[in-house]
Amino acid sequence: MVNTTEHLRRRTLLQAGLAAALGTLPLLASSNTGPQPVIEVWKTPTCGCCHDWIRHLQTNGYEVRTHDVSDAVKREVRQRLGLADRFGSCHTALVGGYLLEGHVPARDIQRLLKEKPRALGLAVPGMPVGSPGMDGPEYGGRKDPYDVLLVQRGGSASVYQSYR
Repeated sequence: MVNTTEHLRRRTLLQAGLAAALGTLPLLASSNTGPQPVIEVWKTPTCGCCHDWIRHLQTNGYEVRTHDVSDAVKREVRQRLGLADRFGSCHTALVGGYLLEGHVPARDIQRLLKEKPRALGLAVPGMPVGSPGMDGPEYGGRKDPYDVLLVQRGGSASVYQSYR
């Protein structure tokens, strides 16, 4: 049985954390000094590919702060950040004022933070095999083609990087 009080407390904490993160978007996006920014990730607690993606980020020098939440809360986070469902994947993240959705490679995150385009962020819709976190031994070396999309606040997107 779900403890309603505990659920409401967690939801309030998530909303407060999300509001604080969103409040720093302009400040974070304009910063270009110091170490790599922390990547905040909202994911379900049992998702193996999310853990593998986080390990990929850490291997590439990022500090990662995770929030284990339900699928419904992840969807709510995505909506609050302004990302259309069609760009959805298994986890949502924030870094340097940008949203990251799905299995975005660390090199594309680094490029995003260096170039600082006017955009909502990057998305790899779905869960393409061969992308970071979806590239473990259980996939037998398979690599499906996929695109990393640069998503605009109005919902449009363009290809930021293709992997073929």
